[in-house]
Amino acid sequence: MIKVSVTSTEVRNQSGNAKATGKAYSLNFQTVWMHTYDRKGHPNPYPEKVEIILDKNEQGAALFWPIGEYTLAPESVYVSRNGDLAISPRLVPLKPAPAAAAAKV
Repeated sequence: MIKVSVTSTEVRNQSGNAKATGKAYSLNFQTVWMHTYDRKGHPNPYPEKVEIILDKNEQGAALFWPIGEYTLAPESVYVSRNGDLAISPRLVPLKPAPAAAAAKV
């Protein structure tokens, strides 16, 4: 399981015209921190900064992720049209741990 920490709701927009087609584009990015693993399966000591592309609502506004702890949803990993393994991050909130101390009262 890859844990993802969202620490800010700031959104960065990048827009312009595509060189190949001349069509206008507008992408919104949000910075998240992924708790990754090395090639031997050991957790890295620090989370890594990653920018993810955000979906948009019907009005074109960015649908940013609220501050919190998440994991990657299974639908984040797919096979591209070229047959390559690809990732398009979709996040699922992690449920907070139950307050064990409160239950022992």
